[in-house]
Amino acid sequence: MQLRDRDLVSIQEAREMAAIAAAAQQKYTQFSQEKVDAIVEAVAKVAVSAAETLARAAVEETGYGNVPDKILKNRVAAVDVLRAIREMRTVGVVHEDKEKKILEVAVPVGVVCAIIPCTNPTSTAIYKTLIALKSRNAIVMSPHPSATRCICQTAKLLARAASSAGAPDGLVTCLERTTLAGTQELMRAPEVGLILATGGTGLVRAAYSSGKPSYGVGPGNVPAFIEHTANVSKAVADIFAGKTFDYGTLCSSEQAMVVEESVKETALQECRKQGGYFLNEDEMRRIGELIFPGGFHAPSPKVVGRPAPHIAELAGIAVPTEARVLIARLDAVGRQVPLSAEKLCPVLAFYSVANLAAGIALCTQLLRFGGMGHTASIHTQDASAAREFGETVPAFRVCVNTASTHGSVGYSTNLFPAMTLGCGAQGGNITSDNIGPKHLMNLRRVAWESRAVEHRTIPAARRMDSLADAAGHEDVTPSTAAGHGNVTPATAAGDASAGASTGSARAAAGNAAAPDRAAIARAVEHVMAHLGIPRGPASGTTGVAGKPYTSSKSVASTTTAGTGAAATHISTFVSEGDVRLAVTRGEKIYIGPKTILTPSARDVAGADEVLVKTDIVPAGSASTSSSE
Repeated sequence: MQLRDRDLVSIQEAREMAAIAAAAQQKYTQFSQEKVDAIVEAVAKVAVSAAETLARAAVEETGYGNVPDKILKNRVAAVDVLRAIREMRTVGVVHEDKEKKILEVAVPVGVVCAIIPCTNPTSTAIYKTLIALKSRNAIVMSPHPSATRCICQTAKLLARAASSAGAPDGLVTCLERTTLAGTQELMRAPEVGLILATGGTGLVRAAYSSGKPSYGVGPGNVPAFIEHTANVSKAVADIFAGKTFDYGTLCSSEQAMVVEESVKETALQECRKQGGYFLNEDEMRRIGELIFPGGFHAPSPKVVGRPAPHIAELAGIAVPTEARVLIARLDAVGRQVPLSAEKLCPVLAFYSVANLAAGIALCTQLLRFGGMGHTASIHTQDASAAREFGETVPAFRVCVNTASTHGSVGYSTNLFPAMTLGCGAQGGNITSDNIGPKHLMNLRRVAWESRAVEHRTIPAARRMDSLADAAGHEDVTPSTAAGHGNVTPATAAGDASAGASTGSARAAAGNAAAPDRAAIARAVEHVMAHLGIPRGPASGTTGVAGKPYTSSKSVASTTTAGTGAAATHISTFVSEGDVRLAVTRGEKIYIGPKTILTPSARDVAGADEVLVKTDIVPAGSASTSSSE
């Protein structure tokens, strides 16, 4: 049965395109870096040769912008992007940290769902195709309905170039029957690994709500600040160049000129000289109602990307034919002042402020009103002023002494050339970057061991056998391990009985199924006596099950008041090793208020309840007195 409903047709097309792209990408992921680069070069070459044809197609279909600026956009997307990614490694090992012993391996995300806007249709299609192919992904474009023809024309041209260079068929595709339902179906398609959304706020939110990883953009209510040390003539020229470029269709184009009071008159004079027309109160009201009909909403399509004289004519205002920018002198920001918002056409707000601090405050207010995280610019000859401005304003691209339109996309600055500009968390985006191939691939990290892992698979009985054997072995003694030379327990004790004790311990370890704990204790006591460490508890003091406890740290003996009899032996210092040894022996460690307990010892003891708290202060520890 043939589908006739537009939404159903679009949904079906989205499913088919996603499946075709996934199959092509599975083949493409096996390509070498050399083959990938050859395909990217071929696609970029064709895009450059067709830059004018595609620019004319975009203007004819959408009515937005102008052909010369659209050509420049296409060339930025093809030439500048290619130059930036040409030497980038995106296949196999892309980075190796020899010191940390870590390899990073590039892994493509799969199929990229690319939402293409009507304001910059062909240039965005070229740019997104190049960064997707460079990172070994397939791309399926979902064009804005008012720019479907020129975007599909671009996609087909690039797809043929990729196939001619050896790419699998279906690697670059475009929906031809676009509806909102079809776009949503594409975003949700299981084959899609990532969404690259450039468009209105609603579309970006839909991408984020799809359940797929998404890179989006935000509005750009860009302020341009002219500080008192600036070359005012050049600053105004830069601002007008950005504002009039493609008639203001880029979100990073200037929306407000903020001028320091000391150079305000010079700036006003330059604005008039360079084609600025200042609106009176009635004209500002008319232009505001034209751009935002029926209240404060997105700019009307009637004015987006149109020249200043045309906008004035629509509002019933007579302006000189050479007028380049319509300027509204304002003193407030907010919904009550519509022209303080993003306008996407050659209409500019004008403010004056007392100083740099006031300029930063007003630029911040403008960004908060509708451009958080996007772009701002400053014109100054004072490096410290530029730094203070850049460190303070809530924009992730701060352009200095250049048009924000050109600087933000990497044309007049060294930022990465991009047509998708992230606004960070402040602007509701996942990144603040200019999006490139590195955002369209993941990194697999291969890491070698740098610190040994403690193995705890040996049964406790076998660990005790090893301990007993080490305590009784003539060549490996506790005193040797402590760094006191080759001193055996017998030598440390100064009598022959120690040798017998050691021999008994060794015999017990070798012949008995269970360790001879008494022999081990005697051996440890010999060593502790040699090192000057007080002996362990008296015979009347026991740990668990009547077994004596001996710590490797200093143990303080306390006495029962009035009797002098040994009562409890409190450790002055307990480490993780003490706790583990006590757990192995099945004993308790007694601690008092002044006992020093390491954090690791506390953590290890938590599960085994090996520590016993008392109120007795260990001998030799700092006592509490009224002078403390």
